[in-house]
Amino acid sequence: MGVSAKNIRNIAIVGHSGEGKTTLMEAMLYNGGSIERMGKTDNGTTVSDFDEQEIARKTSISLSLGYITWKDVKLNLIDVPGFYDFEGEFDSAMRACGAALVVMGANGAVTVGAEKAINYCLKAKKPLVIFINGMDKENADYQGTVHALQESYKNKIAPVQIPVMEGNKMTGYINVITGKAYRFTAAGPEEIAVPEAYGRDLEEMQTTLMETAADNDDKLIEKYFENGFLSREDTILGIRKGIYAMSVIPVLAGSALLNKGVINLMDEIVEYLPQAAERAALPATDVKTGAPTEVSCEENGPFAAQVFKTAVDPFVGKLNYLRVCRGVLRSGMTVLNPNTGAEERINAIYLIMGKKQTPVTELGAGDIGAVNKLTDTGTGDTLCDMNAPVQFAPIEFPEPVLAMAVSAVVRGTEDKVFGGLARLTEEDKSFKVVKNTETGETLACGQGEIQLDIIKKKLKSKFGADAEFTIPTVAYREAVTASAEAEGKHKKQSGGAGQFGVVNIRFEPGAADGVFEFVDATVGGSVPKQFIPAVEKGLREAIQKGVLAGYPMVNLKATLFDGKSHPVDSKEVAFVSAAKLSYEDGVRRARPVILEPICAMKIMVPEQYVGDIMGDLNTRRGRIIGMEAQDGIQVITAEAPQGEILTYATSLRSITQGRGRFTEEFVRYEQAPDFVLQNLIKNK
Repeated sequence: MGVSAKNIRNIAIVGHSGEGKTTLMEAMLYNGGSIERMGKTDNGTTVSDFDEQEIARKTSISLSLGYITWKDVKLNLIDVPGFYDFEGEFDSAMRACGAALVVMGANGAVTVGAEKAINYCLKAKKPLVIFINGMDKENADYQGTVHALQESYKNKIAPVQIPVMEGNKMTGYINVITGKAYRFTAAGPEEIAVPEAYGRDLEEMQTTLMETAADNDDKLIEKYFENGFLSREDTILGIRKGIYAMSVIPVLAGSALLNKGVINLMDEIVEYLPQAAERAALPATDVKTGAPTEVSCEENGPFAAQVFKTAVDPFVGKLNYLRVCRGVLRSGMTVLNPNTGAEERINAIYLIMGKKQTPVTELGAGDIGAVNKLTDTGTGDTLCDMNAPVQFAPIEFPEPVLAMAVSAVVRGTEDKVFGGLARLTEEDKSFKVVKNTETGETLACGQGEIQLDIIKKKLKSKFGADAEFTIPTVAYREAVTASAEAEGKHKKQSGGAGQFGVVNIRFEPGAADGVFEFVDATVGGSVPKQFIPAVEKGLREAIQKGVLAGYPMVNLKATLFDGKSHPVDSKEVAFVSAAKLSYEDGVRRARPVILEPICAMKIMVPEQYVGDIMGDLNTRRGRIIGMEAQDGIQVITAEAPQGEILTYATSLRSITQGRGRFTEEFVRYEQAPDFVLQNLIKNK
């Protein structure tokens, strides 16, 4: 039998990019004996940053797994990228974990990544602990950082240790609950007497922690009022209850790089963060009845798991990372994927340590691992017992906000490029490939420029396909604004059978369907009935290209009111050509204009950025429709030409330091200013 769910903690390590998450995981793996020495991000030797792009960029781009056994408890660790472009990895990790470890620098402020992670956890009721990293640095500001946290998260922040400082360096710590002090040594923390200078601080923080603990349990508050204090056990119980209720966020500190304070952190994770067995029942759907149900972490229940990440390799194949939510997964089982209706045979089961895979025969409830060679299963899918089918809600990934047009660098390799991109969408669900039917372009759509650049490099390294990403074409339109009449005359009588056809057509705005309307208003057979369809055919072919910049013509009403024919030489092809000639002349005289697509936007930003956002929208010819506050965030509704917001995601991120987000959708076409036409003509 595998590890009991009572002895498992599933921890996602999250926070801002560059704050030391990968280094902290490295220190934890080393302390737990999973690795013999700590690797370094700068050297590309860490367990979790093993992809060649991660090594080259010295930053995480995909979530990575590792595990240790600490005090008889298995810690499944998920190292999560902190950069904005990899938000999808964060969403995957949050579905898999039972709690979060938020890493932030000791710089006296709450970084954007830490803020977003903490806010997500509070909203999703995901217990968390904060580790203030970088306490070995000269300018480390522990007190300022704690104060910033307390300002942002009133009455929730609970420092459970006091850093012992010599000069500006952290040399040890005091455990507030036990009242014991330790100094860092090469062999690990060594107990010392509490330094005299910290005595008063310790008393004050112990009182604060007791009060915080008492606030989370009626019995404890009675004890506190009766006795004036709580025992260590009662304090731990109250703090634990507060963590589960999201009313308490413990704060610790140390240096991941120097492996100082990390052992204490690991002790506190085991002490305070929830067991896999304590996980709240997961909402699901009973596949047989369609009714809502719940799946609790029963070790002896029918098997149910959810895939939270997929890794794709053209040589090794596909690897699905999953968390077992109920029951036991065993090699040789056949399970159901209710998302696709497929039955999947479980071949090998692995525990994952970075890129290393260790085969096991089974994986129990609450545990995390991976399976290979599943043919019809992807990220977010449920796998379950054939006789007790349930389906978990899909993982919600962010919609793409940046699109680039894709083309093959080498002609003839298009299938290789687009096939490789399709495989990469299995690996990263925040990335999509779509065909723009308006322009005919294939678009790579993601969260930002960094993500798309990595996709392009992965495409080449994994699949040998070289692609070029460019700014996509905007689907402009052309339309007339006045009425004009024109004659089209096609005459060919040099050698062989002759061709003759004349049409007189009135062009004006106002097509019944908004695209094209053809009206036959001829009298007396000026254009014989058998050639009327040829006139319409010629016009329908002609409107595919406008006369200004070659964009499709819309909202055009064409009325055929006169024409001429020849009893011998008139043929269908002659009237098709005559109609096109009439179109070219008539539309030019009907005051044609360029129409540009207009998008409705919803921009969500903190209050302090509203002025800058409005100023930026003004430069993009945007119009503010309205603004309202929602949960402390300003939601700006606006409209702007699509051509002005193709790279808006990058600008919004820069203006708001990553705190802003937006959605957009096409709403209509509007006449574009003249300079748009001039630019289109110039760039043709």
